[in-house]
Amino acid sequence: MMKQQKTRFIAHLAALFLILASLYAPINSAQAQESGSKLNSVSGLPLPRFASLKSDNVYMRTGPSMDYPIRWIYKREGLPVEIIQEFDAWRRIKDPDGETGWVHKILLSGKKTAIIKGSERVLAYASEDLVRPIAKLEPDFIVTLERCEKRACFATFPPYEGWIEKKSLWGVYASEIFN
Repeated sequence: MMKQQKTRFIAHLAALFLILASLYAPINSAQAQESGSKLNSVSGLPLPRFASLKSDNVYMRTGPSMDYPIRWIYKREGLPVEIIQEFDAWRRIKDPDGETGWVHKILLSGKKTAIIKGSERVLAYASEDLVRPIAKLEPDFIVTLERCEKRACFATFPPYEGWIEKKSLWGVYASEIFN
């Protein structure tokens, strides 16, 4: 009799645990979606996110190890890339042309850069007045982003600095704001 009660108690306890766990999981998932991150990040940083190439000689591989063949060799330090997946010390990235592959994390930087997309764009004096030009930037030109507001980012490329429309850039999300 005592053994039956003990077994029944353990079964009820296990059922209670499963119920509580199932109630907690959707909350945790909703919080992750709200913050724009996935739960499967090795680094603990949100996915996807932008980074930039740390060197002017970066190998993109077909898989997450040195055993995989090289897919692309990048010769452009500062090129913005989007980190879309993580595995151990490897990051699956997407480049501005949409190509994807794996790069070792040591070859990536958290430095915020962006590339001019589309046609020629204006670098302006003020975020409220994006018409008065300091300079005109050609497509595929890389700038460093110092801060971003709702519709524009403050970009530098020595000796110039000024504001550029966020929608003209690849390397920053439309909703991203930072100082």
